[in-house]
Amino acid sequence: MIRDSVGISETPTIGERSAVYMTTIVGGALALSVALTLPARGQDPPDTLRLAEAVSVARDANPMLAAARLKADAARFRPSQAGALPDPQLTLGVMNRPLSGFGTAEPMTMNTIGLSQRIPWPGTLGFGADRERALADAEQLDAAEAERQLVARVTTVYADLAATDRALVIMGGTRELLRDFLTVSQTMYAVGDAPQQDVLQAQVSVARMTEDITVMEQDRVASAARLNALLGRGATTPVPAVEATQPGAELPPADSLMALAAAHRPALLAARERVRAADAGYRQARRALYPDVTVSVQYGQRPQFDDMLSLMVGFAIPLWAGKAQLPLRHELDAMRADQTATARDLANETFARLTELRADAERARRLDALYRNDVLPQARAAVDAARSAYRVGTVDYMTLVESEMTVNRYEIELVRLAAQWRRAVAGIEALAGDIGGGQ
Repeated sequence: MIRDSVGISETPTIGERSAVYMTTIVGGALALSVALTLPARGQDPPDTLRLAEAVSVARDANPMLAAARLKADAARFRPSQAGALPDPQLTLGVMNRPLSGFGTAEPMTMNTIGLSQRIPWPGTLGFGADRERALADAEQLDAAEAERQLVARVTTVYADLAATDRALVIMGGTRELLRDFLTVSQTMYAVGDAPQQDVLQAQVSVARMTEDITVMEQDRVASAARLNALLGRGATTPVPAVEATQPGAELPPADSLMALAAAHRPALLAARERVRAADAGYRQARRALYPDVTVSVQYGQRPQFDDMLSLMVGFAIPLWAGKAQLPLRHELDAMRADQTATARDLANETFARLTELRADAERARRLDALYRNDVLPQARAAVDAARSAYRVGTVDYMTLVESEMTVNRYEIELVRLAAQWRRAVAGIEALAGDIGGGQ
C-alpha cells in the first residue's frame, strides 16, 4: 500500500509496481556492478603475483636463458685456445743401424731424440685470438639480449593476464546485472507490462555474456600456462591474481629511444662485436699466404762415438694458394661484409620497432585518458538518464541494458588499453633499456 500526503491509501497500478520494483533492482544491480569492478580499480588481493616476482623467477629458472648463459660461459675459453701455439712434437728414433748384426760400430749409428715447434707467421695467432675474443663478447651480449627479451615476454603475458582478470571481474558484475534485468522483465511480462520479446532478449544477453566469460576464462588458462613456461614451471601450476597497471606518463621522444638503443641494446653491441670478429678473421686469412716456420732440434747419441746435435728450420710453401688460402681470404671478406650489413639491418629494424612501439604506447595512453575522462563519464551519465527515463516510462528497459553494456565495453577496453601500453613499454625497454615506464 502507498499513502498520499493526506493519509488516503491507494492501490498502486501494475505499471507503478513494476517501476518501483525496477528502480529497486536497478539501483541494487548497479551498486553490485560497481562493487564487483572495484578490485580492477582498487588494491590487489593479498595473494597477488607481482610482476617483479615473476621476472625474478624467470631470470633464475628459465631454461633457455640458462642455456644462453652457459653458451656465453663456454665461449670465454676460446680466445686462449686460438692464441696458443701448436703443440710441439717430440720424436724418438734410431738412425743408421746396420741390418747385419744390428751393431753400433758404424759412425753414423745413433739413438735420436728430437723436438720441433711450428710457429705461425707473426700476427696470425693474435688475430685469431682477437676474433674469438670478439665472438665471446658477442655471446655474452647475446645472453644479455636473451634476458631482456625474456623479461619483455614475461611482462607481456603478465599484462594479458592482468587484463583478463580485470575483464572477468567486470563481465561477472555485468552478468549479475543482466540477470537482475531478466528477473525484472519476467516480472513485468507476468503482469502484462512488458512483451515476451523483452524476456527473450534478456535471456540472450545473459547467455552471450556467459559465453564471453567462458571464452575469457579459457584464455586465462592458456596465458597462465604460457607464463608458467617462461618461469620454468609446470604448465598447470596455479597462477594467482596478478597486479593491474595503468598507462604512465608520456614516453621519451623516438630520437632519444633510438640513441639509448644504439648505445645499450645488447643485440646491437653483439652485432658490432661480430663485425670486429669478422674483420679479425679476414686479417688472419690474409696472413695465410705467409709461410709458417717450423724449428726443429735433434740430439743424436752414438754409443761408440761423439754425440751429435742437429738444428733445422722449415717453411711451409703455399703451393696451392689458388685453391686454399686465396679462397679463404675471399670467404672471410664476404663474411665481414655480411656481418656489417647484418649489423646495419638490425639497427634499422631496432629503430623502426622503437618508433612503432612508442606509437602503440602513446595511442594506448591517449585513448585511456579519453575513455577515463570523457567517454566513460558520459556513458555512465547515459545509464543514469536511461534509468530516470525508464521510471517515467519513456524508454524500454532494453535501452537501459544497452546503456549499461556500453559502460561495460568501455571498462573492458580500459583494461585492454592498459595491457597494450604495458606490452609496448616492455618491448621498448627490451630494445632501449629501462626508461622508467614500469609501475
